[in-house]
Order: sequence, then structure tokens, then C-alpha cells
Amino acid sequence: MTSLPNDAVLLIIDVQKGMDVYAERYNRNNPDLERNIARLQDAWRHSGRPIVHVQHLSREPQSPLRPGQPGVEIKEEVKPLPGELVVQKSVSSAFIGTTLEENLRHRGVTTLVLVGMQTNMCVSTTARMAGNLGFTTYVVSDATATFDNTGPDGKRYGSELLHNVALADLHGEFSTVVDTRTVLERAS
Repeated sequence: MTSLPNDAVLLIIDVQKGMDVYAERYNRNNPDLERNIARLQDAWRHSGRPIVHVQHLSREPQSPLRPGQPGVEIKEEVKPLPGELVVQKSVSSAFIGTTLEENLRHRGVTTLVLVGMQTNMCVSTTARMAGNLGFTTYVVSDATATFDNTGPDGKRYGSELLHNVALADLHGEFSTVVDTRTVLERAS
């Protein structure tokens, strides 16, 4: 990873209160997620780089991420400051049905640093699209997290395995996977 450009966007995906409901049921990996994102936010704010928050608005009736539910709110540890863009989505990609790409292109942004939830779901889908759209894309391994999941055969797969496989799938093809320390060194 080379030095990050001054307009590199920190894209914080779906770090919402409702994710704690899933964490209790499905064994979230990476307990340092919020702390690492907050460290990155501090560095971005100090350097004047742009931050974009992505908020999932579920259409599923039982989802804690449904509008009108307290779980839809962005977690306090990483909440947006006034003036920081919040993009609302209802599918896995932050690019579909939103103005994210248009906003980034209008500002001339070419580099995205992705963090958030879930590594193998919305982070992965957004990273894949970002790479396909031509953005230089970084995914921060220790500032992303996921949950256990059950396959169609009924076998349960652990969150750490799913997290690591998702990162392996993204690295090199759609993005470069880095850790918080590396990003902080390159953002100074």
C-alpha cells in the first residue's frame, strides 16, 4: 500500500445498533471492530479526508435494521459528525439504488477504504463493485467483521472462517486487504 491520496474516502458500512442482535445469536468475530473504525475515523477527520457512512435500511419485516426500529441507527462509537455524508441502501451494495458512485465521481475520488459489517456480505459486495467500477479499493481486515452462518446442508460455518475466506476472495482481484496499522501509517 502506497500513501493514501488526500481525497481517499473512508467508507463505513452498516455499523448499526441492530447488528448487536445478530452478534448475540451468531458469534460475531473481531471484537475490536468499532475501536479500529473509530481510530481510522479520527485519522481521517484529523487529515480532512472525506468519510462516508453507509446505513442499511432493511425491507425485511423482522429485521432490527428496518426503518423506525432503534437498531437502524448507526452505533455511537462511529456515528457521523455533521457534514459527513450518510448513504442509505436497502441491498448489499452501497452502489445500487444510491447516489454513492455519482457523488464520488463528481468529487473526483479514485480511492476507497472500506470498513464495517459484514465482511462476507455488504463489505464484500461493495468492494467487488468498487473494484469493477475502477476505484482503487482497500478493505481493512481488522475493521470488518461477520457472523457464523449455516450452509444449505445445515452445516454451521464459524465467523472467523467466513471472515478470512471473504478477505481472501477480495484480495488481489477486487481490492487490496490491509490492516488498521498499515492504513494509519499510510494516511499520515
